[in-house]
Amino acid sequence: MTEAKTPGHGPLTGVRVVELAGIGPGPFAAMLLADLGADVVRVDRPGGPGLGIDPARDITNRNKRSVIVDLKAPEGPDRVLDLADRADVLIEGYRPGVAERLGIGPADCHARNPRLVYGRMTGWGQQGPLADRAGHDIAYIALTGTLGMIGDPDRPPAVPANLLGDYAGGSLYLVVGVLAALHHARATGTGQVVDAAIVDGTAHLSAMIHGMLAAGVWQDRRGANLLDGGCPYYGTYATADGRHMAVGALEPRFYAEFLRLLGLDDLTGAHTDVARWPELRERVAARFETRTRDAWTAVFEGTDACVAPVLSLGEAPHHPHLAARGTFTDHGGITQPAPAPRFSATPAGIRTGPALPGTGTDDVARDWGLTRPADPVPPHSCEPSNPQRKASS
Repeated sequence: MTEAKTPGHGPLTGVRVVELAGIGPGPFAAMLLADLGADVVRVDRPGGPGLGIDPARDITNRNKRSVIVDLKAPEGPDRVLDLADRADVLIEGYRPGVAERLGIGPADCHARNPRLVYGRMTGWGQQGPLADRAGHDIAYIALTGTLGMIGDPDRPPAVPANLLGDYAGGSLYLVVGVLAALHHARATGTGQVVDAAIVDGTAHLSAMIHGMLAAGVWQDRRGANLLDGGCPYYGTYATADGRHMAVGALEPRFYAEFLRLLGLDDLTGAHTDVARWPELRERVAARFETRTRDAWTAVFEGTDACVAPVLSLGEAPHHPHLAARGTFTDHGGITQPAPAPRFSATPAGIRTGPALPGTGTDDVARDWGLTRPADPVPPHSCEPSNPQRKASS
């Protein structure tokens, strides 16, 4: 494995990663690798893709370095191949065939570096009738059946931001695949292509539900099951101040504690009696509406009733448990999730803030032994670049 001169520590220290800039799951996957210690070089295009925010606040580019390469210029592909020649992993999120047309596809890279793990992040995958179609998270999860599981039965499916598809079904599966392929490359000296499709990963996430469906203990409709809000002791309830409490009192002893603290001990028999669930839901809802969220939080504090307040993004970092664990951290004036998971021997951390386009050119050329620098760094502006249409995510 090639040696990378990266500051800090982490289990992936020494691993070099080239990220061909995009938006969505590719950058998040590369951030995760960077958080774990990998030396990630993001190859930005002139004017680069963007999320419509100041690139100095794009947290998905933390712990990375950036160079700018114009892939449409005659020398552009060779500059990427020079990086690939020195890398352990390359990540791209183009539509199928685009990297090949640019001269930086798997065959081009493997001709220079047979050990390279070539990670491909798309929504539809590299093959199939929809492979060449544009799309976004919501369309991918719609086809897998997972979107149709979420929400109230009498309303349209609820949109889970882009967490379920882009990041859970996409980024995390790409990272798992890349690390597995890297293990294989270390053992054999042979790299390979990792085809990570959001539709595949999101479908895979529903494995347990498909098993329950086959066993006849899951109904193929929203709000009718144990874990989708259909069960009155696994869901959310409004409080007197318009906020919410989350309830997950599935097991009998947790359910009993839940009822005791609500003052509804007479409903013990409703736990397994589906016919009584409407009554149970109505009475639980009425009780929660008698106090504020914070008042109910105090009631359930220190118990095993499996009840928690529903916090906002701004409130979450201040919760005592998350604060004690350092689940969130402040870096460069930005409150953000800390690297996860935790490692006992090789702790990860935030080494640098978001990499601004092109600002790593000189350091990368020196550390990676490049004979040619990337394109000059343009003057940085705090104005966001124009978002590009996302082909794969």
